[in-house]
Amino acid sequence: MKISQIAILVVVVIGTFVMMSSAYTVSEVEQMIITQFGKPVGEPVTSAGLKFKVPFIQEVNPIDKRVLEWDGSPSDMPTKDKLYISVDLFARWRITDPLQYFLRLRDERSAQSRLDDILGSETRNAIAKHELIEVIRTTKDRVPLRDAFLTDAERKQDMGSLVPIQKGRKLVEQEIYTAAAEKVRVFGIELLDIRFKRINYNESVRPKIYDRMISERRQIAERFLSEGNGEAARIRGNRVRDLNKIQSEAYRQVEEIRGVADAKATEIYAKAYNQSPEAVAFYEFTRTMQSYKSTIAENTTLVLSTDSDLFKFLKGMNPDGNIESVQSWGGRR
Repeated sequence: MKISQIAILVVVVIGTFVMMSSAYTVSEVEQMIITQFGKPVGEPVTSAGLKFKVPFIQEVNPIDKRVLEWDGSPSDMPTKDKLYISVDLFARWRITDPLQYFLRLRDERSAQSRLDDILGSETRNAIAKHELIEVIRTTKDRVPLRDAFLTDAERKQDMGSLVPIQKGRKLVEQEIYTAAAEKVRVFGIELLDIRFKRINYNESVRPKIYDRMISERRQIAERFLSEGNGEAARIRGNRVRDLNKIQSEAYRQVEEIRGVADAKATEIYAKAYNQSPEAVAFYEFTRTMQSYKSTIAENTTLVLSTDSDLFKFLKGMNPDGNIESVQSWGGRR
């Protein structure tokens, strides 16, 4: 009885081991290649669930079914206009033919290495066929706003303006994708998309590029400063001209008003003193006295003729300053 129980137990253990060796599971994100003595047998297993194989002589090789990422290292490469730039590219891919993939590459590490070679080569070819502006600019229809502020002379010198492009970065990416997708298809790989992650100047040419950009910006700044100084001088000139005009108009108006006032005063004086000969004589006397006040001061010396109009009132003066007679004033004393 003991021997038979031991035999049954051994059979059960062996059967369980054989069953476990022949059964395997496939998840939703995997697909399997069954190999026998290292060579694939049958069709790839792509559906999820519990599966069986021949134990001991067959092996299960899992292959990822998800979208995978390729992230290349930044590489220095020349553009068509002989500028060295550092290009950093990334891509998305997946395995569509697991059998072909397994026969040619075996694992993901080999696939990444092959993608490095193919995508790096196609990127270099595409960059070398296009100028830098084609790789940097997103679309060919985008026009920089600063170009509108440049003068005709500056546009002729290409100062601050951008070279017109024919394609743009998206079409350059499409060229790389089209060429690379055809080459990776033979490995059972589908290339989904690629994108430029970063584009920068090479360290050796970056200072020269920056110096050129600074020089162009400085020229534009100096032009704006010159235009501003010219505009300021024009405004100041207009201000002085307008101020002189205002002062001239004001002076003219003052003189006109003063002339009208003098004429009016003269008219009033004429009406007041032309009423009689005595009034005329009195006006002449008062005006002469006013002229004395403004003309004769202390220690004033006058040289006058005896028949001078200014002297005729001085002839009748006493030494004490009284006037003895004024013949012109109606004979009154």
